[in-house]
Amino acid sequence: MGMRVDIVTLFPEMCQQVLDASIIGRAAKRGYIETHCHQIRDYTTNKQKQTDDYPYGGGCGMVLYAQPIADCLRAVQKEVEEQGRPKPHIVFLTAGGQRYTEEHARRLAEYDNLTLVCGHYEGIDERVIDAFADEEISIGDYILTGGELASLVVADSVLRLKPGVLAEQKGYEEESYWDGLLEYPQYTRPEVWEGRAVPQVLLGGDHQKIDAWRGEQSRTRTRLRRPELYEQWCETHPITELPKWKRGENVRLVKTEEQFRAAAQLFSEGRRDLGCGCWTEEGLAEWTPEYFYDQLKEEKAQGWACYLHYTKNEPDGMISVDHKGGRIEHLFIAASARGKGIGQKMLDFARKKLPEHPHPTLTVLDKNTRALALYRRMGWKVCGVELVFDPAKDRFAAVHSELLVMRYEG
Repeated sequence: MGMRVDIVTLFPEMCQQVLDASIIGRAAKRGYIETHCHQIRDYTTNKQKQTDDYPYGGGCGMVLYAQPIADCLRAVQKEVEEQGRPKPHIVFLTAGGQRYTEEHARRLAEYDNLTLVCGHYEGIDERVIDAFADEEISIGDYILTGGELASLVVADSVLRLKPGVLAEQKGYEEESYWDGLLEYPQYTRPEVWEGRAVPQVLLGGDHQKIDAWRGEQSRTRTRLRRPELYEQWCETHPITELPKWKRGENVRLVKTEEQFRAAAQLFSEGRRDLGCGCWTEEGLAEWTPEYFYDQLKEEKAQGWACYLHYTKNEPDGMISVDHKGGRIEHLFIAASARGKGIGQKMLDFARKKLPEHPHPTLTVLDKNTRALALYRRMGWKVCGVELVFDPAKDRFAAVHSELLVMRYEG
């Protein structure tokens, strides 16, 4: 027997019509799953088939009676028992329930049978929830006219995970939220539509490059659109293996005038790229290579060491280390060299230059979500705020932002 899902509702026809359609409907016809919808009104004990009444204590709206829901659930439990199945896991769809996620769907999919109870009107008498609910779920922070749509969302997201429902298991493992990230962009024919072309990497047939592109797109999309989701993903997906150093790639201590000029150029370009949208044009204009050349020289006099990353003798990355204070700063990678793992290698290199400081620190602007993600995945944790930039107080600040302090925890 496949998984069984029962929906207890005032509108069973509405729910069953959706469940009988498309992928879920085909899977049910083939015996992979079962779906049943039950009318709460069939279990009322009054002649008018009334299912609700005014709330005790006053207030607007109507509240669903406990009795017809309880009797309906008992009938479902009896049906399930007669099939030889275990007791159903009962979920009430309520506004006060736990927020629903893909993680919930995967957990609920492990049950043999699931019963979903739809709220309606102002709510459900709390006593029947206390008596029968194994858990309460809300599909989001917004209001619906009833729990039917919510129950269908839960049913669909759970049933699609069961064997035989989708053609391939890989079909859902690659989709949004399965691994905690939003899905990468998808394209189909034609190659060019109204002047918009499919990314060239998808047309070349190199599946290693395609997988790398899709992974980067998923991470970028999640980082920009759902930063809280990306932060969770970073916590559960630490970088455990760094990219290998390639031939012609090395790091050199900045000593010569030429090297200081190269580092100042990288510093200026990186800071200006980061500052777009955060700082005023007047502020960005201040960040010239000459400005950062003077800063690097001053930091050297204070004991800082600056390092340049080279690829085939071309400087394309920089980082600075304060051996006395156990601090790392100024990690910047040239735009043409980004996405190649240089930042990871440089940060690891700098940290290892501080063996006397097991927990070095660094700072990062809170708007620099790409860097924040990298640092989190490499074992750094936010431990404080060093500076606050307020447009009302700082003439160079275009938006409110904070300079966060991060500490290496391993």
